[in-house]
Amino acid sequence: MNDLSQLRNDYRLTRLDETNMDVNPVVQFRYWLNEAIRAEASEPNAMVLSTSTINGRPSSRVVLLKNLDGEGFTFFTNFESRKGVEISNNPFGSLLFFWPVLERQVRIEGKIFRTPDHESDEYFKTRPEGSRIGAWASPQSRVVPDREYIEQLHREFTERFRYQGMERPANWGGYKLKPEIIEFWQGRENRLHDRLEYKWKGNQWEISRLAP
Repeated sequence: MNDLSQLRNDYRLTRLDETNMDVNPVVQFRYWLNEAIRAEASEPNAMVLSTSTINGRPSSRVVLLKNLDGEGFTFFTNFESRKGVEISNNPFGSLLFFWPVLERQVRIEGKIFRTPDHESDEYFKTRPEGSRIGAWASPQSRVVPDREYIEQLHREFTERFRYQGMERPANWGGYKLKPEIIEFWQGRENRLHDRLEYKWKGNQWEISRLAP
């Protein structure tokens, strides 16, 4: 077994300078996301979504960013899943993007709310047929007896929608995290990483440098 205590990378690609950052962190994030796409990062829109119960017990999972605008970061899921239930009880969460090829990560905190139904309907129509059927078939986060149970549900819904249109299931749709804090992290050598944090205060973003 490898000695985990000795596994490390020394980051040397570039630096992070306040003078080169956009005053709007969402605009800056879009720049970084586009650079990750151009660098052919693996699943550049993958993000770790962390939620917690009303008592503060956290949970995390990887989801995909599906839209980004001035209001925030949008993803889609089952409203009755564990994350959906936790968001209903405690709407504050965080996102984390990590692009090793660029030695960068972005951490985002804010409040999560459901997107309008028409936005969920529009996105649902763009999904591959198998994924749309999967949204109907999966009782997400529930205990199931075995793999065959899920596959049988998928077959049943495939047959059900063979001769009729498929609408979005009522328990599936979009969430948007509206950012209050966005931190940009650039790896630097000797673990003296650059960290620039934007905080929404009053009606504007304020930027600060954090110690690594």
